[in-house]
Amino acid sequence: MKLAFKPDEIDHHVLKLIVGLIALTLANLTALFSSGPIQSISASYYEGGWARDFFVGFLFAISSFLFAYNGVSSFEMLLSKIAAVAALGVALFPCSCGEHDEAIPYVHYISATVMFIVLACLCGVFFKRARSKGHREARWRCYLYAVCGITIVIVIAVLAIDHFAGEPIGSKVPGLTFYGERAGLVAFGISWLVASRVLPVITASGERISILPISQE
Repeated sequence: MKLAFKPDEIDHHVLKLIVGLIALTLANLTALFSSGPIQSISASYYEGGWARDFFVGFLFAISSFLFAYNGVSSFEMLLSKIAAVAALGVALFPCSCGEHDEAIPYVHYISATVMFIVLACLCGVFFKRARSKGHREARWRCYLYAVCGITIVIVIAVLAIDHFAGEPIGSKVPGLTFYGERAGLVAFGISWLVASRVLPVITASGERISILPISQE
C-alpha cells in the first residue's frame, strides 16, 4: 500500500463537514461566554468579548462556506447563495434585544427567517438525493434529513406564531428564542455532517470520504 498526496485543497464534502461542526457549536459557545443567560443567540452580540466574536465570526464563516458551495444543481447553488447573504444579514444587523434597538428595522429577523427557511429547503435537497440512491445507508440518511428539515420548520413556526401572538409561550418559557434557535442550528449542523459523507454506519464504504489530504494507492 502506498500513500499519495491529494492535490485538491477542499471539496464540497469538507465544506459540509466544517459548516456542520460550526452550526453544532455556535449556540453553546455564545451561551458559554456570555455573562449570564441570553434570550437569543443573537443577543450575544451585545455581550461583547468572546461571545460576540464567536457569534459574528462563526456566521461569517458559515456565510463564506455557503458562498463557496455550489452543490450539484443550479437550484442548490442559488439556495446556498441566498443562505450566505442571509447569514451575513444576521451577523451585520444586530437584533433589538433588551434595551438595544435594531440599526435597520426588520433586517435581522428577515435575514434569520430566510436563512432557516433555505436551510430547511436544503435538507429537502439532500433528502431527495439520498432517496434516489436506494441503499440501506442512504435510507438512514433520508430519515435524518427529514427529521432535521421538520425540526427547522417547527422552530420557524413556533417562534413566528409566538411573536405575532404576543409571546404567550415566550412569557412562560424564558429563553424560548434561544432554545428554538439552538434546535434549528443543531438540526442544520447534523444534516450537513450527514451530507459530508465522512460518518460511518450511515455512509456506505464505497461512498465514504476521507478528509485527510492523502489517498491510498
